Amino acid sequence: MSESHQFWMFNDVNLFQVMCPSKLTHHPAAQDGHKVYSKGETIYFTDDPANTLYLIASGKVRILNYSEDGDEVVRAILGKGEMFGELALLGEDRRTEIAEAMDDETMVCSVHTDYLQELMQDDAEFTFKIYKWIGLRMKKMERRIDNLIFKDVRSRLMDFIKEMAQEKGKQTDNGIEVEHFFTHKNLANLIGTSRQTVTTTLNELRDEGLIDFSRRQVIIKKPHAF
Repeated sequence: MSESHQFWMFNDVNLFQVMCPSKLTHHPAAQDGHKVYSKGETIYFTDDPANTLYLIASGKVRILNYSEDGDEVVRAILGKGEMFGELALLGEDRRTEIAEAMDDETMVCSVHTDYLQELMQDDAEFTFKIYKWIGLRMKKMERRIDNLIFKDVRSRLMDFIKEMAQEKGKQTDNGIEVEHFFTHKNLANLIGTSRQTVTTTLNELRDEGLIDFSRRQVIIKKPHAF
């Protein structure tokens, strides 16, 4: 199980319960704490106040910003059970990125940092784990940026597949199976290339016997090659 999915239930604190109580209780009148967004709708903009953390209850969210030349840079694509806006816990006053819904009826739950910090004050182990999770997330972002600068497309794609395998992979007789929700366009945005190049590179890796893939699954047949 990935760090992001382990994160929501540990040390007797269920953050899904904290951030999405109405989602869990199915109470039709309970609207506080969550909001449903349409595809392409912005959840927050750069320079918006940073005082809230968010959890995706359904759908997908992409985190992006723009380069000085105006080029769109996608930093992350997140799915159900994943958190974003976490830099608010590290003292960020204003958002330095944009969060945007990628699917219709994307439900996002939220919690104010003041309330989450109250939980953390009473539990040192909980505090350690939440900061550890944020640290892992930041290292992942830094590694992806380094890859964009120093590695070619093939290496970037292989590294991304390897990263997914480490987080979500299951060992089977066929190899390491990874379930995912990324389209070829999503992958292209994340590794900084075109959709056609992603498709071509995936086909090359399959022809070389390194992987097999379908729309929602990748099988790493030769893990040692990654």
